[in-house]
Amino acid sequence: MRKTIAIFEKEFKSFFYSPMAYVVIGIFTALTGIFFYLYLSNFVESAFMDQMRAQQYRQMPQKFNVNLMLIRPYFWNIALISLFTLPTITMRLFSEEKKQGTVELLYTAPVQSIHIVLGKFFAGVAFYVTLLIPTMIFQAILFVYGNPEFLPVLSGYVGLIFLGSAFISVGLFISTMTENQIIAAIGGFALSLFLWVIGWASSYAGPTLAPVFEYISIIGHFEDFSQGVIDSANVAYYILFSALGVYLSLKSIESVKWRT
Repeated sequence: MRKTIAIFEKEFKSFFYSPMAYVVIGIFTALTGIFFYLYLSNFVESAFMDQMRAQQYRQMPQKFNVNLMLIRPYFWNIALISLFTLPTITMRLFSEEKKQGTVELLYTAPVQSIHIVLGKFFAGVAFYVTLLIPTMIFQAILFVYGNPEFLPVLSGYVGLIFLGSAFISVGLFISTMTENQIIAAIGGFALSLFLWVIGWASSYAGPTLAPVFEYISIIGHFEDFSQGVIDSANVAYYILFSALGVYLSLKSIESVKWRT
């Protein structure tokens, strides 16, 4: 465990040695902030217009659900932005060390391959949580000026962390296979996108393949989280998916160590 923590600390700190980390944080915060502003403006405008109509026709104003109209679609937008952002995080996990020639030193260090893979994986997850912190501040604004339900917000962030972990495990595996960071980013994005859209193919598949495609879909299991439901089946899916990505990454670097 201590060796895994040592790799984790080294890798997490290394993110901030590069200006790319600050660029990713800035872009992610800007995009999520813009969508939050748009959804909030639409919610406030809809509530205001309904109140005006209610006064005009002397009716009771409607009750607008902030979780349904603002928070839930906002989580879906964060998930979509994460699909494009996370490959830029995972592309350097192994590819950069391969390109700089430091991966041989890492492989010959007195640590097992599983410590290396887990340390890098958890560092990627921790950096993703760092990306989510500004969005949590945006959500806090709603609790200051409104009365949203807390549990759907909590489940939404739990779902985002599980979803991000799955994306990171995919990118980590691709990063072990190449020393080119651009190829690692494109490969991680392409595979993550495929796992995202495969659920749509279930509508055109037969009765045999449709359930398979729906289960494989990486975004299909996020829907319950966005609605405030933490289902053990969805949690198990993301844990198993991330474990599979870590396992494939482990076997990939072990094959390289064996050849060298």
